[in-house]
Amino acid sequence: GSRMLLLLVLLALLGPAGCPRTEPLSESGQEPLFHGADRYDFAIVIPAGAVECFWQFAHQSGNFFFSYEASRATGVANSRNILATASDPNGFQLGVSQHVRGQINFITEETGFYRLCLDNQQNHFGFMQVYLNFGVYYEGFNVENKQPQKELNDTLEAIEVSIRKLQLRIFHMWRFYNFARMRKGADSFLLESNYSYVNWWSMAQSCVIILSGVLQLYFLKRLFNVQTSSRQKC
Repeated sequence: GSRMLLLLVLLALLGPAGCPRTEPLSESGQEPLFHGADRYDFAIVIPAGAVECFWQFAHQSGNFFFSYEASRATGVANSRNILATASDPNGFQLGVSQHVRGQINFITEETGFYRLCLDNQQNHFGFMQVYLNFGVYYEGFNVENKQPQKELNDTLEAIEVSIRKLQLRIFHMWRFYNFARMRKGADSFLLESNYSYVNWWSMAQSCVIILSGVLQLYFLKRLFNVQTSSRQKC
């Protein structure tokens, strides 16, 4: 009985395998939600036939973005197509993408945890490395609403608006930089794969050429030996 209770407690603490939450809730109901960072950028290796999911917290009326790039794949087919899905806190699917790279963007209609999943079940014999860039950003308001905004004069208000526009443009520049970095990583793996492919094929073709030359010499030598022996018998 005690062992069974301990096992249930461990399962409840660990949660579902392969689906880590990026934004856990606070334990106390009086404390505010701990929603961590608003954006994430990392790479993950998905085993063959596996599904990896992540949860991102977002407030209502936010701009949610999710982009990915499959940079490397192993296996028989060696296909880099992967299935990516995004769902709202109620489990309703908001977007699907099944390509080497893709984006899923939408407006968050409610506050909660949004689920992002990467499905590698079509590849049963090899892993896949995928770069991820996802999160949420807000325009024109403060999502915390800790204190009411004070009245500002025209000069300070203009400065605040300019700073917000500058921050938003810097954020989009960061996103474009991540796109370029993901493509660079994928191109690097592709170049290494092609380099290895060309080297192996060059070695194989060289061996075939040398082997064919040796066989030609062998058969020609054997042909002349047969002709010489037949003339001597006559």
